[in-house]
Amino acid sequence: MGKPTGFMEIARRDHTYADPTERLHHYKEFTLPLSEPEARQQGARCMDCGIPYCHSGCPVDNIIPEWNDLVYQGEWHEALRVLHSTNNFPEFTGRICPAPCEASCTLNITDQPVTIKTIEVSIVEKGWAEGWIVPRIAKHRTGKTVAVVGSGPAGMACSQQLARVGHNVVLYEKNARIGGLMRYGIPDFKLEKKFIDRRMAQMRTEGVEFRANSHIGGAIPISEIRDKFDAVVLTGGAEHPRDMPVPGRELDGVHFAMDFLTQQNRRLAGEPLNIAGGDSAEILATGKHVVVIGGGDTGSDCVGTANRQGAASITQLEIMPKPPEREDKALTWPHWPMKLRTSSSHDEGCVRDWSVLTKKVRAANGKIEALELVRVSWDQGAAGAMTMNEIPDSAFEMKADLVLLAMGFVHPTKAGMLEDLGIALDGRGNVKADTLDYQTSVEGVFAAGDMRRGQSLVVWAIREGRQCARAVDQALMGSTILPR
Repeated sequence: MGKPTGFMEIARRDHTYADPTERLHHYKEFTLPLSEPEARQQGARCMDCGIPYCHSGCPVDNIIPEWNDLVYQGEWHEALRVLHSTNNFPEFTGRICPAPCEASCTLNITDQPVTIKTIEVSIVEKGWAEGWIVPRIAKHRTGKTVAVVGSGPAGMACSQQLARVGHNVVLYEKNARIGGLMRYGIPDFKLEKKFIDRRMAQMRTEGVEFRANSHIGGAIPISEIRDKFDAVVLTGGAEHPRDMPVPGRELDGVHFAMDFLTQQNRRLAGEPLNIAGGDSAEILATGKHVVVIGGGDTGSDCVGTANRQGAASITQLEIMPKPPEREDKALTWPHWPMKLRTSSSHDEGCVRDWSVLTKKVRAANGKIEALELVRVSWDQGAAGAMTMNEIPDSAFEMKADLVLLAMGFVHPTKAGMLEDLGIALDGRGNVKADTLDYQTSVEGVFAAGDMRRGQSLVVWAIREGRQCARAVDQALMGSTILPR
């Protein structure tokens, strides 16, 4: 630790954003990064706290205090090496991870955690700028072949790790481009797709073969993949969205949030809007009264996208109570707290409301006109379980031309590949596999990421992709040098 008193002398400073009046006119990233001297100063705030709870807060086990100190010392190249030792894609996590590491930082006890996420992206972007990030090509080939099905962060991480120890890896993706949810679900203003393309170029040189427009379990039978490869890894994500079974759900103007977000990303990339078997109707918020149902990150992404499309109004509804503005540190730290989180998209313009239940979607001339809503309370029973109860005489209506359902995902899509495999599922409908060998009930078939654990964060996907690669290498070779 280079500066023992840094956390007392230097105030927390994070990146800033371009003004909303400017950034609403485009879909590019609008984060204003810290300068190199500012990043070094922020690294000096890491206090060598003895037990670095940021490690337990970070699913990929980033060695955070070490690279914070290295940045403070100006040892950027070594900081990059340490960062990459646990995380294949810090430019992804440094942009779209919610930073549970910062929530568990010792300095968060006083609401002044180290700006870990910003320092992380500063390190990796300096690495790219200086030409330090180069392909790591295996010295020897094993002759073993691995198919990875699903090209999100879990699939990309797994593929890269396996290629680096000499396996022949083919990464399959049903869509036209590689990246999974990062490519098609995360708006460009949060993650520009050039950063995915940059990593793809590195991975391609390392030996990963990308095959887009390859729907395994659709046009390509999974049996064909199993016959061709020594091992198969399923990293297809949890794509089955949670629905809202109320009268009027089927009306024109009610859509899943991911259909809306994917269309905008395809529009920006110059791709056709519809996907095979999907709804080809164009979904636009321009001039419409938009209601987003679901208070999480996907809902926030819908808000930012609808604002850029020129919505007349945007309201985001959440069935759960409004979280507290500030958590009780004595009860929650160093764990991820439940508290009110306001995103940059909310700052661009949005009305938010909590404890609201949708009862009906009302139509006029076959199209959505309004939502019939009611307020609810959450009451704790004698056994401690929370139950939802409608508040008498609290019904109200809300004008709506476009309703976006952003209530999360329940499990992977089962039709096609999973059904054809006859693979065992857990109680939540995810592919059943543990976190030691990642082996499914089908011999030679492994699973990682959201397809195994359910809807989660990009950091968990990268962690599972890396650990699964180790398990596959162990199974194929009898030993492995890959880290967990």
